[in-house]
Amino acid sequence: MDNPLKPTPETADVVVANLKKRFGLVEAVRDVSFEVYAGEIFGLLGPNGAGKTTTIRMMMDIFKPDAGSISLWGGPLTEEKKRRIGYMPEERGLYKDEKLEPTLIFLATLKGLSAAEARSRLNPWLERLDLAEHRHKKIQELSKGMQQKAQLIATLIHEPDLIVVDEPFSGLDPVNTRLIKEILEAQRQAGKAIIMSNHQMHQVEELCTRIVLIDRGRSVLYGKVSEIKRNFAGNAVAIQGHGNFEDLPGVLHVHRENGSWQIGLQPGVSPQEIFRSLATRKDVTVERFEISEPSLEDIFVQTVQGKVEEGDHA
Repeated sequence: MDNPLKPTPETADVVVANLKKRFGLVEAVRDVSFEVYAGEIFGLLGPNGAGKTTTIRMMMDIFKPDAGSISLWGGPLTEEKKRRIGYMPEERGLYKDEKLEPTLIFLATLKGLSAAEARSRLNPWLERLDLAEHRHKKIQELSKGMQQKAQLIATLIHEPDLIVVDEPFSGLDPVNTRLIKEILEAQRQAGKAIIMSNHQMHQVEELCTRIVLIDRGRSVLYGKVSEIKRNFAGNAVAIQGHGNFEDLPGVLHVHRENGSWQIGLQPGVSPQEIFRSLATRKDVTVERFEISEPSLEDIFVQTVQGKVEEGDHA
């Protein structure tokens, strides 16, 4: 796939090139490529079953790729390099019958810390994430949100250089979601490379500078979020007026924002078609109509839907 940004792989912390992975008859990953740099939060996106988790597991050396290459800090993954990675999988891996504090200390020692060093680092994390008073509880006694925060501590306590988080906001209330965002942003500012897989597009748009969108095992969209949104301008319109704008033909999705109707258009539908359709409607009044920059969610749906339709016609 052509890369309009032409990054320099030599300076990237992570270089994934033309990955392929098959499980029996299922081609889980067909052709995935991207680079991740220190000091950025990089979005790894795609619908369910697209190949995101398989790609991450190949990066973590859990699966071996059938073809392609993965380079971390200029070479293959070694045991020493594994200690420089913090990985928070979507399927959480805490020992539910064990108590919180000794579990987190044990996991930190697996990353090379002494028990004393792990305990010293753990206390500030427990305080910051409001878990200090729960340190002697069994993991299974904690709420889902508390377990999520505990998993984040296990991911970060050894101060990794590469942080991989899969659905980091799952089970969190708005207060803790904001806290985790602040923590990830602080890690980015400290120069860490962060790969985030997340289904909530507004959070990706808020946090990530660059993204790759994987669909049916292939990289189908890659680059800076700002440039991708500019390239998709014309696939969304903003309407200010009165009436119901939700049943217009050719509309992908509609929502209200700051007093306007933000309307994402289906692939192949132009703003002019929407404008002509509105001109025939007697049940709406249009005060302002303009082409707007689409949301990342609109782009995600348009791209994936378009690829599905291409496949259907093949």
